[in-house]
Amino acid sequence: MVLSKQEEKILKSIIVASENNPNKPEFPSDNPKFPATPTYKISVLGFANVWLKDESHNPTGTHKDRMAWEIIVTYRQFLLAKKRGQITGSLPQMSIISSGSAAIAIQTQLKKYNLPNLKVLTDYKIDKAVFTYLKKIGCEVYETELGKKPFSSKEILHLTHNLSGFDITSSEALDPTTRFYDWLSYEILNNSPDYCFIPFGTGNLYENILNINKKEVSTQHHDPRFKGQVNNLRNCNFIGATTNNPKSKSDKLYSPHLPFVHYDEQWIRLYRYSGFCGKDSNVYLLKEQFLEEAIELAKSQGINCEPSGIAGLGMLLQLKNKIPKDKKILIVNTGKTKFPNS
Repeated sequence: MVLSKQEEKILKSIIVASENNPNKPEFPSDNPKFPATPTYKISVLGFANVWLKDESHNPTGTHKDRMAWEIIVTYRQFLLAKKRGQITGSLPQMSIISSGSAAIAIQTQLKKYNLPNLKVLTDYKIDKAVFTYLKKIGCEVYETELGKKPFSSKEILHLTHNLSGFDITSSEALDPTTRFYDWLSYEILNNSPDYCFIPFGTGNLYENILNINKKEVSTQHHDPRFKGQVNNLRNCNFIGATTNNPKSKSDKLYSPHLPFVHYDEQWIRLYRYSGFCGKDSNVYLLKEQFLEEAIELAKSQGINCEPSGIAGLGMLLQLKNKIPKDKKILIVNTGKTKFPNS
Protein backbone atom coordinates (compact mmCIF):
# COMPACT_ATOMS: atom_id res chain seq x y z
CA MET A 1 0.00 0.00 0.00
CA VAL A 2 1.45 3.36 -1.00
CA LEU A 3 1.20 6.17 1.54
CA SER A 4 0.09 9.58 0.31
CA LYS A 5 2.81 12.24 0.04
CA GLN A 6 1.45 13.86 3.20
CA GLU A 7 1.49 10.56 5.13
CA GLU A 8 5.02 9.78 3.90
CA LYS A 9 6.13 13.21 5.11
CA ILE A 10 4.52 12.65 8.54
CA LEU A 11 6.13 9.21 8.86
CA LYS A 12 9.59 10.61 8.08
CA SER A 13 9.10 13.42 10.61
CA ILE A 14 8.39 11.09 13.56
CA ILE A 15 11.88 10.12 14.70
CA VAL A 16 12.24 7.54 17.46
CA ALA A 17 15.96 7.55 18.22
CA SER A 18 15.77 4.38 20.32
CA GLU A 19 13.44 2.43 22.59
CA ASN A 20 15.81 2.34 25.56
CA ASN A 21 19.29 3.65 24.76
CA PRO A 22 20.13 6.42 27.27
CA ASN A 23 22.58 7.86 24.73
CA LYS A 24 19.81 8.08 22.12
CA PRO A 25 16.74 9.30 24.03
CA GLU A 26 13.45 9.88 22.22
CA PHE A 27 11.96 12.66 24.38
CA PRO A 28 11.28 15.55 24.12
CA SER A 29 11.10 15.15 20.34
CA ASP A 30 12.62 18.53 19.43
CA ASN A 31 15.53 18.25 21.90
CA PRO A 32 15.84 14.68 23.24
CA LYS A 33 17.80 14.21 26.46
CA PHE A 34 18.03 11.78 29.37
CA PRO A 35 17.09 12.77 31.95
CA ALA A 36 14.60 15.01 30.18
CA THR A 37 13.74 17.09 33.25
CA PRO A 38 15.82 18.19 36.27
CA THR A 39 15.97 16.80 39.80
CA TYR A 40 17.16 19.22 42.46
CA LYS A 41 17.32 19.63 46.23
CA ILE A 42 14.56 21.52 48.07
CA SER A 43 14.19 22.64 51.69
CA VAL A 44 11.61 20.97 53.90
CA LEU A 45 11.86 21.84 57.60
CA GLY A 46 13.14 18.92 59.66
CA PHE A 47 14.44 16.90 56.69
CA ALA A 48 18.02 16.88 55.44
CA ASN A 49 17.79 15.16 52.07
CA VAL A 50 14.69 16.07 50.02
CA TRP A 51 14.80 16.19 46.21
CA LEU A 52 12.25 17.29 43.62
CA LYS A 53 11.80 15.64 40.22
CA ASP A 54 10.40 18.59 38.28
CA GLU A 55 8.18 17.70 35.32
CA SER A 56 7.08 21.33 34.88
CA HIS A 57 10.05 21.67 32.46
CA ASN A 58 8.23 19.59 29.81
CA PRO A 59 6.93 21.26 26.61
CA THR A 60 3.37 21.93 27.85
CA GLY A 61 4.37 21.88 31.51
CA THR A 62 3.38 18.42 32.81
CA HIS A 63 4.36 14.76 32.75
CA LYS A 64 1.47 14.20 30.32
CA ASP A 65 3.82 15.36 27.54
CA ARG A 66 5.51 11.97 27.84
CA MET A 67 2.21 10.20 27.30
CA ALA A 68 1.52 12.52 24.36
CA TRP A 69 4.78 11.50 22.69
CA GLU A 70 3.78 7.82 22.99
CA ILE A 71 0.55 8.64 21.13
CA ILE A 72 2.66 10.08 18.29
CA VAL A 73 4.73 6.87 18.29
CA THR A 74 1.44 4.93 18.04
CA TYR A 75 0.51 6.93 14.91
CA ARG A 76 3.93 6.07 13.49
CA GLN A 77 3.04 2.39 14.00
CA PHE A 78 -0.28 2.97 12.19
CA LEU A 79 1.57 4.55 9.25
CA LEU A 80 4.09 1.71 9.05
CA ALA A 81 1.26 -0.84 9.12
CA LYS A 82 -0.50 1.08 6.33
CA LYS A 83 2.72 1.18 4.30
CA ARG A 84 2.99 -2.61 4.64
CA GLY A 85 -0.59 -2.96 3.41
CA GLN A 86 -1.90 -4.26 6.73
CA ILE A 87 -4.47 -1.48 7.12
CA THR A 88 -6.24 0.82 4.66
CA GLY A 89 -8.11 4.10 4.79
CA SER A 90 -7.46 7.35 6.58
CA LEU A 91 -5.76 7.59 9.97
CA PRO A 92 -8.19 7.17 12.89
CA GLN A 93 -8.94 9.90 15.42
CA MET A 94 -8.30 9.41 19.13
CA SER A 95 -10.81 10.15 21.91
CA ILE A 96 -10.00 10.82 25.56
CA ILE A 97 -11.67 11.90 28.80
CA SER A 98 -9.62 14.85 30.07
CA SER A 99 -9.86 17.84 32.37
CA GLY A 100 -7.21 19.62 30.34
CA SER A 101 -3.55 18.70 30.80
CA ALA A 102 -3.52 15.37 28.92
CA ALA A 103 -5.65 16.73 26.06
CA ILE A 104 -3.49 19.86 25.71
CA ALA A 105 -0.28 17.80 25.71
CA ILE A 106 -1.60 15.31 23.12
CA GLN A 107 -3.23 17.86 20.81
CA THR A 108 -0.08 20.03 20.84
CA GLN A 109 1.89 17.03 19.54
CA LEU A 110 -0.79 15.96 17.04
CA LYS A 111 -0.80 19.46 15.59
CA LYS A 112 3.00 19.53 15.34
CA TYR A 113 2.97 16.36 13.23
CA ASN A 114 -0.16 17.22 11.20
CA LEU A 115 -2.05 14.25 12.62
CA PRO A 116 -5.85 14.02 13.13
CA ASN A 117 -7.24 16.29 15.85
CA LEU A 118 -8.04 14.86 19.28
CA LYS A 119 -11.64 14.35 20.38
CA VAL A 120 -12.02 15.31 24.03
CA LEU A 121 -14.81 14.39 26.43
CA THR A 122 -14.86 16.84 29.34
CA ASP A 123 -17.09 17.47 32.32
CA TYR A 124 -19.66 20.18 31.78
CA LYS A 125 -18.12 22.00 34.78
CA ILE A 126 -14.71 22.28 33.08
CA ASP A 127 -12.80 25.51 33.60
CA LYS A 128 -13.96 27.81 30.79
CA ALA A 129 -10.43 29.05 30.04
CA VAL A 130 -9.29 25.44 29.55
CA PHE A 131 -12.36 24.70 27.39
CA THR A 132 -11.62 27.73 25.19
CA TYR A 133 -7.95 26.81 24.85
CA LEU A 134 -8.73 23.20 23.91
CA LYS A 135 -10.94 24.45 21.08
CA LYS A 136 -8.35 27.06 20.06
CA ILE A 137 -5.62 24.46 19.54
CA GLY A 138 -7.92 22.27 17.45
CA CYS A 139 -9.48 19.76 19.83
CA GLU A 140 -13.03 18.65 19.12
CA VAL A 141 -14.62 19.07 22.56
CA TYR A 142 -17.73 17.33 23.90
CA GLU A 143 -19.26 17.90 27.33
CA THR A 144 -21.10 15.52 29.65
CA GLU A 145 -21.56 14.83 33.37
CA LEU A 146 -18.52 12.69 34.12
CA GLY A 147 -19.32 12.07 37.78
CA LYS A 148 -22.58 10.22 37.29
CA LYS A 149 -21.13 6.86 36.13
CA PRO A 150 -18.02 5.16 34.73
CA PHE A 151 -17.85 5.34 30.94
CA SER A 152 -16.78 2.41 28.78
CA SER A 153 -14.59 2.90 25.71
CA LYS A 154 -17.64 2.29 23.53
CA GLU A 155 -19.57 5.06 25.32
CA ILE A 156 -16.63 7.49 25.09
CA LEU A 157 -16.37 6.87 21.35
CA HIS A 158 -20.14 7.29 20.96
CA LEU A 159 -20.21 10.55 22.94
CA THR A 160 -17.31 11.96 20.91
CA HIS A 161 -18.81 10.85 17.56
CA ASN A 162 -15.80 8.64 16.86
CA LEU A 163 -17.06 5.11 16.35
CA SER A 164 -14.28 4.26 13.90
CA GLY A 165 -11.56 5.72 16.14
CA PHE A 166 -9.82 4.72 19.37
CA ASP A 167 -10.47 5.64 22.99
CA ILE A 168 -7.13 6.26 24.70
CA THR A 169 -8.55 7.07 28.14
CA SER A 170 -8.09 3.55 29.33
CA SER A 171 -6.84 1.47 26.43
CA GLU A 172 -4.92 -1.55 27.68
CA ALA A 173 -3.52 -2.00 24.16
CA LEU A 174 -1.40 1.14 24.61
CA ASP A 175 0.32 -0.34 27.69
CA PRO A 176 -0.21 2.79 29.81
CA THR A 177 1.34 1.26 32.94
CA THR A 178 4.58 0.16 31.28
CA ARG A 179 5.04 2.44 28.27
CA PHE A 180 3.68 5.96 28.91
CA TYR A 181 6.19 6.81 31.61
CA ASP A 182 9.02 4.28 31.25
CA TRP A 183 11.75 6.89 30.61
CA LEU A 184 10.42 9.02 33.47
CA SER A 185 10.38 5.96 35.75
CA TYR A 186 14.07 5.36 35.07
CA GLU A 187 14.84 9.04 35.69
CA ILE A 188 13.13 8.68 39.08
CA LEU A 189 14.57 5.29 40.07
CA ASN A 190 18.13 6.28 39.13
CA ASN A 191 18.03 8.61 42.16
CA SER A 192 17.69 5.52 44.42
CA PRO A 193 15.51 7.22 47.05
CA ASP A 194 14.40 5.69 50.36
CA TYR A 195 10.98 7.32 49.94
CA CYS A 196 9.32 8.41 46.71
CA PHE A 197 6.14 10.54 46.80
CA ILE A 198 3.97 10.49 43.68
CA PRO A 199 0.64 12.17 42.81
CA PHE A 200 -1.97 9.48 42.09
CA GLY A 201 -4.67 10.50 39.60
CA THR A 202 -5.29 7.90 36.90
CA GLY A 203 -2.69 5.74 38.65
CA ASN A 204 -0.72 5.21 35.43
CA LEU A 205 2.40 7.01 36.66
CA TYR A 206 2.44 5.26 40.05
CA GLU A 207 1.94 1.86 38.44
CA ASN A 208 4.59 2.57 35.79
CA ILE A 209 7.21 3.41 38.42
CA LEU A 210 6.36 0.31 40.49
CA ASN A 211 6.37 -1.96 37.43
CA ILE A 212 9.79 -0.73 36.30
CA ASN A 213 11.07 -1.06 39.88
CA LYS A 214 9.75 -4.64 40.05
CA LYS A 215 11.54 -5.45 36.80
CA GLU A 216 14.88 -3.96 37.86
CA VAL A 217 15.05 -5.35 41.42
CA SER A 218 14.23 -8.87 40.23
CA THR A 219 16.69 -9.25 37.34
CA GLN A 220 20.42 -9.39 36.71
CA HIS A 221 19.94 -8.12 33.15
CA HIS A 222 19.18 -4.45 33.64
CA ASP A 223 17.75 -2.06 31.09
CA PRO A 224 20.55 0.20 29.74
CA ARG A 225 18.75 3.22 31.23
CA PHE A 226 18.97 1.79 34.76
CA LYS A 227 21.63 3.27 37.05
CA GLY A 228 19.87 2.78 40.41
CA GLN A 229 20.95 0.92 43.54
CA VAL A 230 18.98 -2.34 43.67
CA ASN A 231 19.18 -2.77 47.46
CA ASN A 232 17.90 0.75 48.01
CA LEU A 233 15.06 0.34 45.54
CA ARG A 234 13.93 -2.99 47.00
CA ASN A 235 13.30 -1.12 50.23
CA CYS A 236 12.08 2.16 48.74
CA ASN A 237 8.64 3.20 49.96
CA PHE A 238 6.54 4.41 47.03
CA ILE A 239 3.86 6.66 48.48
CA GLY A 240 0.96 7.68 46.25
CA ALA A 241 -1.03 10.80 47.16
CA THR A 242 -4.67 11.00 46.15
CA THR A 243 -8.00 12.45 47.31
CA ASN A 244 -11.61 11.37 47.60
CA ASN A 245 -12.73 14.95 48.15
CA PRO A 246 -14.59 16.33 45.10
CA LYS A 247 -13.89 19.87 46.37
CA SER A 248 -10.14 19.37 46.82
CA LYS A 249 -7.77 21.85 45.21
CA SER A 250 -6.01 18.78 43.80
CA ASP A 251 -8.88 18.37 41.33
CA LYS A 252 -6.83 16.29 38.84
CA LEU A 253 -6.43 13.59 41.50
CA TYR A 254 -10.13 13.26 42.21
CA SER A 255 -12.03 10.84 40.07
CA PRO A 256 -15.27 9.14 41.05
CA HIS A 257 -14.46 6.37 38.56
CA LEU A 258 -10.98 5.19 37.58
CA PRO A 259 -11.13 3.10 34.40
CA PHE A 260 -8.84 0.06 34.19
CA VAL A 261 -6.58 1.05 37.09
CA HIS A 262 -4.69 -2.06 38.24
CA TYR A 263 -3.82 -0.64 41.64
CA ASP A 264 -5.72 -2.10 44.56
CA GLU A 265 -4.88 -3.39 48.02
CA GLN A 266 -4.06 -6.89 46.69
CA TRP A 267 -1.81 -5.55 43.94
CA ILE A 268 0.37 -3.48 46.25
CA ARG A 269 0.39 -6.15 48.98
CA LEU A 270 1.71 -8.68 46.50
CA TYR A 271 4.47 -6.25 45.45
CA ARG A 272 5.40 -5.66 49.09
CA TYR A 273 5.40 -9.38 49.94
CA SER A 274 7.51 -10.16 46.87
CA GLY A 275 10.14 -7.63 47.92
CA PHE A 276 9.60 -5.37 44.92
CA CYS A 277 9.22 -2.27 47.15
CA GLY A 278 9.35 -1.06 50.75
CA LYS A 279 6.88 -2.15 53.45
CA ASP A 280 5.12 1.24 53.62
CA SER A 281 4.46 1.49 49.87
CA ASN A 282 0.80 2.37 49.38
CA VAL A 283 -1.61 5.04 48.17
CA TYR A 284 -2.87 7.38 50.88
CA LEU A 285 -5.60 10.01 51.08
CA LEU A 286 -4.14 13.51 51.30
CA LYS A 287 -5.70 15.90 53.81
CA GLU A 288 -6.41 19.34 52.42
CA GLN A 289 -4.52 21.22 55.17
CA PHE A 290 -1.25 19.52 54.16
CA LEU A 291 -1.91 20.20 50.49
CA GLU A 292 -2.33 23.90 51.39
CA GLU A 293 0.99 23.79 53.28
CA ALA A 294 2.70 22.16 50.28
CA ILE A 295 1.34 24.81 47.90
CA GLU A 296 2.78 27.57 50.10
CA LEU A 297 6.12 25.81 50.53
CA ALA A 298 6.43 25.24 46.77
CA LYS A 299 5.56 28.87 46.09
CA SER A 300 8.22 30.09 48.54
CA GLN A 301 10.88 28.08 46.64
CA GLY A 302 9.78 29.07 43.15
CA ILE A 303 8.51 25.60 42.23
CA ASN A 304 6.19 25.73 39.22
CA CYS A 305 3.26 23.45 40.02
CA GLU A 306 -0.48 23.15 40.35
CA PRO A 307 -2.07 21.67 43.50
CA SER A 308 -2.45 18.18 41.98
CA GLY A 309 1.16 18.21 40.78
CA ILE A 310 2.63 18.93 44.23
CA ALA A 311 0.42 16.51 46.16
CA GLY A 312 3.46 14.32 46.93
CA LEU A 313 5.00 17.15 48.96
CA GLY A 314 1.71 17.48 50.83
CA MET A 315 1.85 13.77 51.66
CA LEU A 316 5.41 14.11 52.99
CA LEU A 317 4.18 16.89 55.30
CA GLN A 318 1.22 14.74 56.36
CA LEU A 319 3.45 11.76 57.22
CA LYS A 320 6.43 13.76 58.53
CA ASN A 321 6.31 12.27 62.05
CA LYS A 322 6.54 8.72 60.65
CA ILE A 323 9.50 9.27 58.32
CA PRO A 324 13.15 9.19 59.48
CA LYS A 325 14.59 12.66 58.97
CA ASP A 326 17.87 11.54 57.38
CA LYS A 327 16.42 9.36 54.61
CA LYS A 328 16.70 10.33 50.93
CA ILE A 329 13.30 11.56 49.82
CA LEU A 330 12.21 12.20 46.24
CA ILE A 331 9.07 14.21 45.49
CA VAL A 332 7.63 13.95 41.97
CA ASN A 333 6.14 17.26 40.83
CA THR A 334 3.98 16.40 37.82
CA GLY A 335 3.96 20.10 36.91
CA LYS A 336 1.52 22.75 35.73
CA THR A 337 -0.05 23.07 32.30
CA LYS A 338 1.26 25.94 30.18
CA PHE A 339 -1.01 27.78 27.81
CA PRO A 340 1.49 28.74 25.08
CA ASN A 341 0.43 31.32 22.49
CA SER A 342 -2.87 31.93 24.31
